[in-house]
Amino acid sequence: MTNEYSQRSQLAVRALYEGVLDAWNRRSAEEMAAPFAEQCLLIGFDGSTMHSRSEIAQAMAGIFADHATGAYVGKVRSVQAAAPGVVLLLAATGVVPAGSADLNPALNAWQTVVAQQQGDGWQIVQMQTTPAQFHGRPELVAQLTEELRAWRGGEERYE
Repeated sequence: MTNEYSQRSQLAVRALYEGVLDAWNRRSAEEMAAPFAEQCLLIGFDGSTMHSRSEIAQAMAGIFADHATGAYVGKVRSVQAAAPGVVLLLAATGVVPAGSADLNPALNAWQTVVAQQQGDGWQIVQMQTTPAQFHGRPELVAQLTEELRAWRGGEERYE
């Protein structure tokens, strides 16, 4: 795999990830589901699972209709090629709850994305959100929250 190919692939997968967070923040279920492969796996913060693009769109539409969702802040930590046509992304995330101006440390999480090249483009085949609670280590919760606050800089943005 050439370095140029790898860089383009990594940028494409970052764009997919950023699109997912942006669509969540705009409460657009269809746009949030669009970067996913038709057959995929999305594991949510609460452990719920969705196995297709249409299932993601339907579940997100219900969440957006029934809940005041917060806004994600995501900081990509790494993007790397795992194999030809497969890229892994890791991001630290926080959520500014609806009606709040600041991150809620209880909602900090790690998000992992596995993307696969599909023809000329890329699609997410798996995404998982894992709470970053660092049980028994409150200093790590505070450290991650401060990092995300500094990264946020008053605006939702992505690395």
